[in-house]
Amino acid sequence: MPPLPRTDLVVSDLCLGANVFGWTADEPTSHALLDRYVDAVPGTQQPMVDTAEMYGSGRSEQILGTWLEARGRDRVVVATKASPMKGKERPLSAAQIRAAAERSLTNLRTDHIDVYYAHYDDDSTPLEETLQAFDELVQAGKVRYTATSNYSAARLTEAVDTAKRLGVSGYVALQPLYNLMDRAAYEDDLRDAVAAADLGCFPYFGLAAGFLTGKYRAGQRVESVREKMVAPYIGERGDRVLDAVREVADAHGTTSAAVALRWLADQPTVTAPIASGRTVEQLADLLPMLDLVLTDEERALLATASA
Repeated sequence: MPPLPRTDLVVSDLCLGANVFGWTADEPTSHALLDRYVDAVPGTQQPMVDTAEMYGSGRSEQILGTWLEARGRDRVVVATKASPMKGKERPLSAAQIRAAAERSLTNLRTDHIDVYYAHYDDDSTPLEETLQAFDELVQAGKVRYTATSNYSAARLTEAVDTAKRLGVSGYVALQPLYNLMDRAAYEDDLRDAVAAADLGCFPYFGLAAGFLTGKYRAGQRVESVREKMVAPYIGERGDRVLDAVREVADAHGTTSAAVALRWLADQPTVTAPIASGRTVEQLADLLPMLDLVLTDEERALLATASA
């Protein structure tokens, strides 16, 4: 595995999403998920966990923090985000970034964050102010690297150019929506912007809110908090993608989730997809992607089905 561009981080092919911590997974279950994930990652790579201050209004960070305190801070790469939340008029202003970082450090029970994201764009705050505030955290040793999420290609390029002009550290990665069901937004222009800036990429919703596990199909009712989120994927195209994923999974004797995540991890510019499970059993369906090797023909089959 090559390192995350412009960093010394060599992260695993799968980034564990901690969005379920304190939501659909209680603290003991969340800790069990972390244990299982860390144990599965090859020793040559660094397990990476992704959270945000807005997940459970800080509860996700707190649960991760108790695990870090008990198991050891250096066992994982920790990523979190400065998020727009109630009471924030300018979430990426210097004052709000400083306050958010301190809250996250307290929640996580750590003295540094490995990758600190701007969760959403904030067009009410000049990029210069945001980037300088992030750089101050880097210079203070509270953050190792900064990144951004949900930026347009134009905004991302502007941020990269602005950081160079200011002489500040700047972003090292983007976290976009990207998976077999959601391809156009990333592949049409964001991918080129990421490549041109030599950034890492950590797609969220790597399993399309769970749709790509194969349990959601037209005419089938699944009791899940994500039921409304997957509704747009259900239909002829969705069935075509699920059939192709299942065909590849059967050929390898693995799960649909592993195939969908491996396809995503193999895409140009992608560092590692983000995915989560609310139980250890669900997580077990994702982990085979770490060792899965798809052929060119299989990747092409999946790409054609999802076109």
